[in-house]
Amino acid sequence: VQLQASGGGLVQAGGSLRLSCAASKRTFSSAAMGWFRQAPGKEREFVAAIRWGGAGTDYADSVKGRFVISRDNAKNTAYLQMNSLKPEDTAVYYCAVRSGSPYVTSSGDYKYWGQGTQVTVSS
Repeated sequence: VQLQASGGGLVQAGGSLRLSCAASKRTFSSAAMGWFRQAPGKEREFVAAIRWGGAGTDYADSVKGRFVISRDNAKNTAYLQMNSLKPEDTAVYYCAVRSGSPYVTSSGDYKYWGQGTQVTVSS
């Protein structure tokens, strides 16, 4: 599975961006897609995840109420709608896929990774 992340950019604090992650082929309903981010000098951290089939989403506490993860199965694409952005959201954002539950926040448990897209939030 190849993943292509896009949608990053520069935005002012309080603004919004929508990231997309397109998978190269159909992802099984038992899989989960997650978004992670990595800021300079920091470890990669979990942001959100969604089960590819059926219900099931999970969010980091730092983004709950501001970010929304969704998917379009017909397009093999997942999205991360980011609202009320803060300067501390600045990072490279990566999408990833794993088999199984979306309630897994460790990056080591995700097998396939996209190339990352830069999000910069100015104050």
